[in-house]
Amino acid sequence: NCDDALVSPLPSTALTSSSELFSTHSPSFAKLNRRDGAGGWSPLDSNEQQWLQVDLGDRVEIVGVATQGRYGSSDWVTSYTLMFSDTGRNWKQYRQDDTIWVFTGNSNADSVVHHKFLHSMKARFLRFVPLKWNVGGRIGLRVEVFGCSYKSDIADFDGRSSLLYRFNQKLMSTFKDVVSLKFKSMQGDGVLFHGEGQRGDYITLELQKGKLSLHINLGDSNLHFSNSHVSVTLGSLLDDQHWHSVLIERFNKQVNFTVDKHTQHFRTKGDSDHLDIDYELSFGGIPVPGKPGTFQRKNFHGCIENLYYNGVNIIDLAKRRKPQIYTVGNVTFSCSEPQIVPITFVSASQSYLLLPGTPQIDGLSVSFQFRTWNKDGLLLFTELSENSGPLLVYLHSGRLTLLIQKETEKPVEISEGTNLHDGLWHSVNINARRHRITLTLDNNAATASHATTVSRIYSGNSYYFGGCPDNFTDSQCLNPITAFQGCMRLIFIDNQPKDLILVQQGSLGNFSDLHIDLCGIKDRCLPNYCEHGGKCSQSWTTFYCDCNDTGYMGATCHNSIYEQSCEAYRHQGKTSGFFYIDSDGSGPLGPLRVFCNITEDKIWTAVQHNNTGLTRVQGADPEKPYTMSFNYNSSAEQLEAMINSAEYCEQEAAYHCRKSRLLNTPNGMPFAWWVGRANEKHLYWGGSLPGIQQCACGLEESCLDMRYFCNCDADREEWTNDTGLLAFKDHLPVTQIVITDTNRSNSEAAWKIGPLRCYGDRQFWNAASFNTEASYLHFPTFHAEVSADISFFFKTTAVSGVFLENLGIKDFIRVEI
Repeated sequence: NCDDALVSPLPSTALTSSSELFSTHSPSFAKLNRRDGAGGWSPLDSNEQQWLQVDLGDRVEIVGVATQGRYGSSDWVTSYTLMFSDTGRNWKQYRQDDTIWVFTGNSNADSVVHHKFLHSMKARFLRFVPLKWNVGGRIGLRVEVFGCSYKSDIADFDGRSSLLYRFNQKLMSTFKDVVSLKFKSMQGDGVLFHGEGQRGDYITLELQKGKLSLHINLGDSNLHFSNSHVSVTLGSLLDDQHWHSVLIERFNKQVNFTVDKHTQHFRTKGDSDHLDIDYELSFGGIPVPGKPGTFQRKNFHGCIENLYYNGVNIIDLAKRRKPQIYTVGNVTFSCSEPQIVPITFVSASQSYLLLPGTPQIDGLSVSFQFRTWNKDGLLLFTELSENSGPLLVYLHSGRLTLLIQKETEKPVEISEGTNLHDGLWHSVNINARRHRITLTLDNNAATASHATTVSRIYSGNSYYFGGCPDNFTDSQCLNPITAFQGCMRLIFIDNQPKDLILVQQGSLGNFSDLHIDLCGIKDRCLPNYCEHGGKCSQSWTTFYCDCNDTGYMGATCHNSIYEQSCEAYRHQGKTSGFFYIDSDGSGPLGPLRVFCNITEDKIWTAVQHNNTGLTRVQGADPEKPYTMSFNYNSSAEQLEAMINSAEYCEQEAAYHCRKSRLLNTPNGMPFAWWVGRANEKHLYWGGSLPGIQQCACGLEESCLDMRYFCNCDADREEWTNDTGLLAFKDHLPVTQIVITDTNRSNSEAAWKIGPLRCYGDRQFWNAASFNTEASYLHFPTFHAEVSADISFFFKTTAVSGVFLENLGIKDFIRVEI
């Protein structure tokens, strides 16, 4: 029951805006159904830079919004986006289905349009950003927000603190664990929680380069075998100072690990089903470095909310100073958030930020942080004073380069770092005094690069970040490389921080195509749309799949480079030989190496196993049976797919015997059997039918001794044999043979299981005839968000007609002649 109106009880000062047309059009009149003032909010200029903001007073749960136009006017908004924040800084755009969601607005001034969210959100500040408005009017808006109060317990960790949860007993042994929490952080690394035991058990959740890793080990007392340690990584860009939710559920060896909306299911290794932890669990860090099994890891720096371990509210216990919680360092219970304003350079050609500096200072000092997925882009350009030339800082192939290029002198160039387009925050410091310039990357003074110039360096008066304006004559800005697409923050010039909110308000510097107060970075490789093990990489706007060595091709490594059957290779004009076939096409199964025999009228596909010769057996009895398992160099699923798509499959089974009974017919316990696809024991032999304990001669009534259903069961002193084809597809391939009657005097046997052979492609010759213009086949709508295959053969005498049509909610595919 979370649908209270949240805006109407607020004071009118809780509503603010980017600008207002007149005082009568101020945001204080922007509550739903208000008619006083001008009956709603209108900005000074109607453009996409305007916004209306609501301060809800506290973090609340928001489930929906409603909008109206300005009362009795021609001013209303037809579409808008929403942004939310805890602090009124560092905003986040409301997304649905991983895209920035555009809400449909109003079609007149007074009717109310409601929107209920697919997922509720928790925030204190909400911003309405108009995208389009009535063509014959201006932006006009009245709003309401629906939701309810939100209960939360928060702990703030400063990077040197942690909370220890001490158990009542020495050892906590659990078969089942559930840990849930939300966190926000500016740091890309830090331990969120850790527990370990004497036997080598441990569980650690930590941020590593903005991703979340869960390390778990159950009961592997021998730490030398590192194969029992499991690490699973989820999420990305989690150091964005926004809340992220985590849920870990473990039952025995099965673990579900969820970060935001992405879940990974996995099984732990090790020899145990329970997790043994000694004395305590630590949250926010590992307080005593150098415990066994742990190496030096950073503590978490940020806020954790609603932290539950197996139903225990850890932060609530800490707040109430309960004895089972021990606090290390300084933990506070409200989130101290730095007021940092990030900016996003949106366009690859138009974006730039111009900031003023103090010209003609002896020396130069500029620092900033950036994050991007692009390998190339201009970060900074400034024309130095006193004719000392232009200074450029840019990314080239993921390396940071500083260049001073004066016409009369040799250029000065410094390069630092590699792979700086990894989506993580990187800091850049440029310092110059007289003739010496220093470039420091990621605050690592040890690796800073220095250079000397012939002329002295004097600071310029204009600093262009991210790119240059179009009109070169006014700006004198040069960009030898593309503009920067990505985020920046913490810009300092002459050791002074630059207030980017003043830039947004138009009272400092200048800009084009920037989003101020949000970092719009998105990881396009999460989820990874590259199939079949393709490696994902990305730029700011798109992702790429490297399909090398996968056996697949196409934008997402979806299309197999191999045909689905030998039949298809024959149609390409190929002759007999070894080929890879991919029975399920673009499905999850990999390709399989087979021999295609294309000489006969039937095209046979053969898969060899590790033992196709005639093999002699002696000395086996029911106590000491002889067994042989078959390896086909492929998975059971691959073979099954190949068999299922064939018309017919067979394997020859031959048993040569001398005083060695086979099936012990007519009704004894069999002395030999074979195991098939589903790991089931089969008591019929080649040439007979499933479910009948017989050989081929029993079915044909041609056995040496008519009292038995197999030649070998007559138990003769001279050699004879039972040979035939196993052709019941659901039981193939043969995976094992077991023999138990070769241990009497003069008793001997030799067996042979042939290769798996199949012919006929059921998918290839699977036809339907459409005889009239009204004939059709109807299937449910086919859903495929990123990749899909449709393939067919046709022959027709008609000059036109629709082969297929697939209708979705907004999109369709049609193929016609």
